[in-house]
Amino acid sequence: MSTDHTIPQTLRIAIAQHNPTVGDIAGNLAKAREIRADAARQGADLVLFTELFVSGYPPEDLVCKPSFLAACLRAVESFAEDTADGGPGVLIGFPRQGDAGRHNSVAVLDGGRIVAVRDKVDLPNYGEFDEKRVFTEGTISGPYNFRGVRIGIPICEEIWNDLGVCETLAEAGAEILLVPNGSPYYRGKLDVRYQVALKQVIESGLPLVFANQVGGQDELVFDGASFGFNADRSLAFQMGQFEAELYVTEWSRRADGWRCEPGLMSRIPEGEEADYRACMLGFRDYVNKNGFRNVVLGLSGGIDSALCAALAVDALGAERVRTVMLPYRYTSDESLKDAEDCANALGCHYDVVPISEPVEGFLSALADLFEGTDEGITEENLQSRARGTILMAISNKFGSMVVTTGNKSEMSVGYATLYGDMNGGFNPIKDLYKMQVYALSAWRNKHVPPGVLGPSGEVIPHNIISKAPSAELRPNQTDQDSLPPYPALDDILECLVEGEMSVEDVVARGHDIVTVHRIEHLLYLAEYKRRQSAPGVKITKKNFGRDRRYPITNRFRDR
Repeated sequence: MSTDHTIPQTLRIAIAQHNPTVGDIAGNLAKAREIRADAARQGADLVLFTELFVSGYPPEDLVCKPSFLAACLRAVESFAEDTADGGPGVLIGFPRQGDAGRHNSVAVLDGGRIVAVRDKVDLPNYGEFDEKRVFTEGTISGPYNFRGVRIGIPICEEIWNDLGVCETLAEAGAEILLVPNGSPYYRGKLDVRYQVALKQVIESGLPLVFANQVGGQDELVFDGASFGFNADRSLAFQMGQFEAELYVTEWSRRADGWRCEPGLMSRIPEGEEADYRACMLGFRDYVNKNGFRNVVLGLSGGIDSALCAALAVDALGAERVRTVMLPYRYTSDESLKDAEDCANALGCHYDVVPISEPVEGFLSALADLFEGTDEGITEENLQSRARGTILMAISNKFGSMVVTTGNKSEMSVGYATLYGDMNGGFNPIKDLYKMQVYALSAWRNKHVPPGVLGPSGEVIPHNIISKAPSAELRPNQTDQDSLPPYPALDDILECLVEGEMSVEDVVARGHDIVTVHRIEHLLYLAEYKRRQSAPGVKITKKNFGRDRRYPITNRFRDR
């Protein structure tokens, strides 16, 4: 960049698409310093970090602790001192205690100090976002003159609405819009971001850089995929998805304004690959950021546990994954073989722990109390709960986190046992419907996505994918004994959950009205189970937990 700060002709902006950890202020600061040093070696003038990088995003109620806010401010002040070295300036997000309240803010650091602070004006309060409860709205600020270039800094949500923040910045003389984001993944999200960014480019007439966080935070996955548009609406660069990276963009002043030189154009995964990589990243970060050395899961010979095992091995490596087959009298020889074949294909540890003795012990203890009653779901659930107890015992003994393996179809209709197969610390497929589980399993057998630690080839035996799904809790049981075929069930559920459609509209798609009423009833009835379920990766626009918050006590039925 020109040393004449009044009329610079070039600008090198480094986009820091990285993975902070919520609450790890010292670790995030150390990471930011490494990133800035790397950007300096590449000749950057300015480093753009993502939303609330110092605290990690979203910090939720941590920002209600004054000591947390004070620690974040100290980190920013310390980082600001680094910029006295004449190297790149910094735009970095942090939570700030102001005179009017707590703010979601961005600090501009240059020349050894904090030279400007920008407070977020529009606080999202929908879906997974809950910022109005913990933050106070800021006021619209003008652009900041960074070494002779007027930078507009809209923060995330401010480009997603019609408040006119970008237009106001343009009218105030901004030349480039730099947008720090914490935008979580869901299927097809990048196309939505493009539309949002292009709308602001068109209305403001300015080039725009969309810098997005990457990494998992509880149920959310931030997929990165940062990009930039020139003022003529052309895509200037596209960074990778699900990968932490630093990319230095080169800008030149033209007669009609600043323009980003053509740059990196990363391939963006689609469909099953994107979902698989989101599940893998979310799972890996949950385990690693929470300090678990390894994981354990029940491997039943069914497709759900097989996909979870594949995701675990791909995310963590086979040496950190223990699988356990827990057979009972109804477990078929086919399932025993399929589970062992799956574990062997993945190369992970495999144990067989029969549950006959604990189940028979429970039944014996309850024999007098249950005398004269018919055998049914209670006895089936005892099998599941014996398995859950054994997995939790292994967890306690070896410090392994239990992976729970129920898919979204099952979680929707309550086809899962509390304190049994729902036991666990995290569920990588919680937001995948059953047919999506099949699709991802078939996809993984043919592909090895970037960053996996597992083997190539068929890691989920074909027989697991092709056989009829069954909980094997009674003789000759299949899931379709009590549920509609999964293609129909998944469509009904997607209409009711993601679409919030009326029963009438769902029936109009060709579904039987009695079946739709029954599934709707089961969906509401299972709310109490979902409240007690483990967190899991968000893949759809509306997951159970952060996005969909229905009451447990609820007599409404769409009749």
